[in-house]
Amino acid sequence: MIPGVLLPAVPFAAALVGLLLPLGARKAAATVGVTGAAAALVIAVLLDKTESSREWVRIGDLTVTFGVRIDQPAALVAIAVGVVALAVQVYSITYLADDERYPPYAAQVSLFTAAMLLVVVAGDLIMLLVGWEVMGICSYLLIAHNRHLPEAPGAAVKAFILTRVGDVGFLLGIAVLGIGAGTFRIADVLAHDYSATTLTVAGLLLLAGVAGKSAQFPLHTWLPDAMAGPTPVSALIHAATMVAAGIYVVTRLYPLFTGTALAVLGVMAAITILLGALAATAQDDIKRVLAWSTVSQIGYMAGALAVGSTAAALFHLLTHAAFKALLFLAAGCVIHAVDSNLMSRMGGLRRDMPVTFWSFAIGLGALAGLPPLAGFWSKEGIINAAHHPHGAAPEWVGWLVWLAALAGVAITALYATRLLKGTFLGEAKTHGHEAPPLMRWPVALLTIPSALLGLAIFWPAFREAIGLEEAHIDAWVLLPVALLAAGAVLGWRGVPTVPAFARAFWLDEVQHFLLVRPVRFAARGLRLADEAGVDGAVEGTGRAAVRLGQQVASAHRTGLPRAATAVLAAAVLLAALGVIL
Repeated sequence: MIPGVLLPAVPFAAALVGLLLPLGARKAAATVGVTGAAAALVIAVLLDKTESSREWVRIGDLTVTFGVRIDQPAALVAIAVGVVALAVQVYSITYLADDERYPPYAAQVSLFTAAMLLVVVAGDLIMLLVGWEVMGICSYLLIAHNRHLPEAPGAAVKAFILTRVGDVGFLLGIAVLGIGAGTFRIADVLAHDYSATTLTVAGLLLLAGVAGKSAQFPLHTWLPDAMAGPTPVSALIHAATMVAAGIYVVTRLYPLFTGTALAVLGVMAAITILLGALAATAQDDIKRVLAWSTVSQIGYMAGALAVGSTAAALFHLLTHAAFKALLFLAAGCVIHAVDSNLMSRMGGLRRDMPVTFWSFAIGLGALAGLPPLAGFWSKEGIINAAHHPHGAAPEWVGWLVWLAALAGVAITALYATRLLKGTFLGEAKTHGHEAPPLMRWPVALLTIPSALLGLAIFWPAFREAIGLEEAHIDAWVLLPVALLAAGAVLGWRGVPTVPAFARAFWLDEVQHFLLVRPVRFAARGLRLADEAGVDGAVEGTGRAAVRLGQQVASAHRTGLPRAATAVLAAAVLLAALGVIL
């Protein structure tokens, strides 16, 4: 049996080796990166259900264990991570062919993969937290990779800060659970009998971290700006790592979430579904369209969790990993061919790029929920779960998620049709060409799970693995299909761009006004207080001592005759005092 700890250890070793390579060692870096991702995928496929742990650190009455907890959902998510990571590593060889910093890039992708896999298999909350935080560091490095883009450093800092804001709550939530149970071992934490208040507080704190990592309202604004990173990085972040981590962690710890926490999650999910979808309808940059679609689709997963269906959330996580990786890598092929991200400069590329066109069309169909593609089955599962909620959240949460999910179907079809038409159909505004084989083949291969993975719902072993009920189709399926058709018609005919959608309801500006400006104002005040108060007192004391010394020195500086007279007078005075006394 293969030890589960090898799953994150192999790409971590590849990252260490890659970071030691010189900048000129492109072939070696590519070999190490691809080999590490391929080995991780093979291990994920061969993993058996297992749980092991041993004491690592003891702090008073608290114990931190080192071990893994692998069940069937964990193995499936690990396979998805491995597939996407391998596709990204292969694709990047050509996409970054002229990048002088390719070796550290490949190593950072390996480290990113290792961190996500550590989150997937961790048997202890502290180990999970380590993987969680390493992903944040890697996202910062990879988003800022292209130093020629002026917006890249700002986007990286924004992603780092917003996710750190959520991570403060996540860390506190883990602390509440670990201290309450006396251990951070996940199995023991799940088995511990907490009070309802403790669980509510811990759940809300954990959801803050989920909102940051998984780009949910109100901590979602970093994700579209993260498009400043290389396109393969976008595929990795949006498809199988980072944004999926928050959803996966909630499924892992789901029994700990109370009705109050799930109600908050449901409201957050409903807002995010609509916010992301509406923002996607008004973007010209194809990567930003896909980024906002990720925000919306992660909202679907969060909504499934809120209404009590971890199986539906995991199913959509897996299908989303396939079609979103496909879409980003196909978008990279288009950008590589026409040297632009903007749809307004594209059109008619179907004739020049037939493989990319059909791959992109399948990916968008899966995203929109077109039957019988993968996204149709997983999204239908979420809509059905929201219509028949069975979780601890109040009943109104199910209605809220159901209505948002249905509206999201129509809006998703609208922007998906608009994206396909604006990029590949209509009048040709530029000429393109098919991408080289190492870029084209990962895209073509990802069309297979994007098209067929949804049919796994009819495979009993798969349903059992993630806890899905027996597949069935009822009359309600006609409603989302009708909404999809209506949205596609509107997208094809074209709708005016709404400024509020294009600016994502000005939430960036709101955050800047309510958070950034007050923090900067407070920072300026603290700086002035430090300079005028603390530094002023220290430097003022020094200046006063210098001035006093200068005055004393000037009093001692005099001519020799006058000094001799003063010494003689002092001596006579002392002698007289001695005689008198």
